[in-house]
Amino acid sequence: MKLKLGLIGNAIAKSRAPELHVFLGKLHGFEVKYDLFDLFQSTSDSFSTTFDHLQHLGYHGCNVTYPFKQIAMRSVHVCEPSSQLVGATNTVKFSSATQAINTDYSGFIRALTSKLPKAELGSSLILGAGGVGRAVAFGLASLSSGPCHIFDASADKAKELVDALLESGHDAVFVTDANLAAVSQRVTGILNCSPIGHYQSPGIPINPDCIGSQTWAFDAVYTPIDTEFLKACREANLQIVSGFELFFYQGLDSFEFWTATKVDEHDVKKAFLRDHDVDPGCLMIR
Repeated sequence: MKLKLGLIGNAIAKSRAPELHVFLGKLHGFEVKYDLFDLFQSTSDSFSTTFDHLQHLGYHGCNVTYPFKQIAMRSVHVCEPSSQLVGATNTVKFSSATQAINTDYSGFIRALTSKLPKAELGSSLILGAGGVGRAVAFGLASLSSGPCHIFDASADKAKELVDALLESGHDAVFVTDANLAAVSQRVTGILNCSPIGHYQSPGIPINPDCIGSQTWAFDAVYTPIDTEFLKACREANLQIVSGFELFFYQGLDSFEFWTATKVDEHDVKKAFLRDHDVDPGCLMIR
């Protein structure tokens, strides 16, 4: 069976999503065509035009990445519980009634629990309250008994996410520039959900002096896999969950949503790492 898929976002030229989905297709009897639609305008109109274009051309579905995950919610007919909870979608299935789910949410939960015991998660500081930050915050809040502290360069965006978490019954705290360093020193986990560290926006999302008192760290960025943030966390002997883990598990969840095919994650992961030049050393938790 032929399957036409795509990814809509900004700065996605180095995305490994085409490799992953073509690979999954070969393993499960699908001839996958997965195209990248790199939009240089971060507007609702540019997204809607591309989204409608994919449907017109007969695509079966698409992934959505930065900065369109919340915008995409306006273009779908049916929002599954994960996308409703998070208020954003990264995976859409085209049909007479387009369906949206959030596999960042489910994929993050799978990635985190594959690496760290639930009992060790504790309190957290999440840097970035955009589409992936929202998914990670809700996923983490469902697992951890400690509060989620939320920081974003846009205070309004951070406050909005804090309010959404509180309304859902989770413990969340808004973090300002002034108290960011102090909060970072008393949390158990520190998570980068901002674009900082991506190959087109290099750097580190927090002063390196704020890293070291925590026990674990996560970075949503996976191009490159070993970001400056994760390098600093590894040097401080924090346990690491890399962006590749989120990329891999959200990809599996997306593929299963589009195809109704169950994927054996352990065999697939080993084969993908082996065949696609991913350094396993970057994925070690210490």
